[in-house]
Amino acid sequence: MAGGSLGPTGVAKERAELYEGRATAYVIIACIVAAVGGSIFGYDIGISGGVTSMDGFLQKFFPEVYRNKQHARENNYCKYNDQVLASFTSSLYLAGLVASLVASPITRNYGRRASIICGGISFLIGAILNASAVNLAMLLLGRIILGFGIGFGNQAVPLYLSEMAPAHLRGALNMMFQLATTLGIFTANMINYGTDKLRPWGWRLSIGLAAVPALLMTVGGLLLPETPNSLIERGERGKGRQVLEKIRGTEKVDAEFQDISMGFGGSASLYSSALTGAVLVSSTFISIATVDRLGRRALLISGGIQMITCQSVVSLILGLKLGNNQELTKDFSILVVVVICLFVVAFGWSWGPLGWTVPSEIFPLETRSAGQSITVAVNLLFTFIIGQSFLSLLCAFKFGIFLFFAGWIIIMTIFVYVFLPETKGVPIEEMTLLWRKHWFWKRTLPAYPEVDDSESRRSNCVDVN
Repeated sequence: MAGGSLGPTGVAKERAELYEGRATAYVIIACIVAAVGGSIFGYDIGISGGVTSMDGFLQKFFPEVYRNKQHARENNYCKYNDQVLASFTSSLYLAGLVASLVASPITRNYGRRASIICGGISFLIGAILNASAVNLAMLLLGRIILGFGIGFGNQAVPLYLSEMAPAHLRGALNMMFQLATTLGIFTANMINYGTDKLRPWGWRLSIGLAAVPALLMTVGGLLLPETPNSLIERGERGKGRQVLEKIRGTEKVDAEFQDISMGFGGSASLYSSALTGAVLVSSTFISIATVDRLGRRALLISGGIQMITCQSVVSLILGLKLGNNQELTKDFSILVVVVICLFVVAFGWSWGPLGWTVPSEIFPLETRSAGQSITVAVNLLFTFIIGQSFLSLLCAFKFGIFLFFAGWIIIMTIFVYVFLPETKGVPIEEMTLLWRKHWFWKRTLPAYPEVDDSESRRSNCVDVN
């Protein structure tokens, strides 16, 4: 079956050999600065998980949960089962969903930098509100504004990275976003570990420090160049070519430039969190090093298999060794942490970074911004659903919650095996040709004439006379 192997399937590289240029220091620096936008997402994920377990935070905003926490031995699974507390976590993702849809026309009409700046400012305001919150309403308002920042950042930054990177390094450079996300999670976990000792106000410091990556993202957005794709999309062809020549380090960019204007269609818990955060950061480097050699499919499928195995093992251990009012022995606790770390390793080299990389590179220019918005919106929608329902699901399913999620990973992995073509090394503007060759998706695409690249070939030939 064409879609069933781990290797490339129908890779469209008809014009890839015409793309000249290299990974210049200019484009690498721009990608690193832009990827800092991922750190705000990661920092918030890490901070919120730790802060909601701090006694000072719970006593001020969620006293009922604090009281339940003091009787945790009565039921290990339900001590945090509070819908208002869940809304503190999930409201960010719902706000991010809305913002990602609003970000699409801004990213398309005003450029990728505009959305990056909007995201940084929103997150900065949200961090200040959360750190200074005096009541639940102020806390939730700040959380929602943080969500707006994440929606804008997650929509624009992966697009920026994909469009700035040369085709042969696009996967690795795009994963700077995931690397920054994992570093943000790790940093947040370490900060939580320290501020937990600063009672009862340590949680304010944890939340307030989110302003640092937000400020970096805002300043970076102001200083970064716009992508050539966005400039050309908005009619600034001359400036777009200038930027393309600068980031590729050569004036021989005819083929890539023509493909961009042309288009292809119509317009303790804290300690273990710190440990897993460190593992997540480390595993992302595996993906950066291998994604453009092994390909997206191999990483997604192998990562999915390892994640399924780890979820099943954790469920088995908890089901056999942990009841409602029991505790794991030290040996089994260590085993659970090891298995969770193996799960995080698999996620870090596969579904974590590639969940952003693949969607950001498969759309033609005309629909790229809208497609990324839909990707972010769906991601945040399901994150919101999980965030709002997880505590109740944990209380109801108990150890079976891990089997529940393992089932979804099975579906995801099968989908990749059957339906996802390999995109490594394919120029971002050649993706339509790739989909036209896929055994299944070619049925859904309308007929379209092949691109005549004879002019491009002639323009790239050197007249030795």
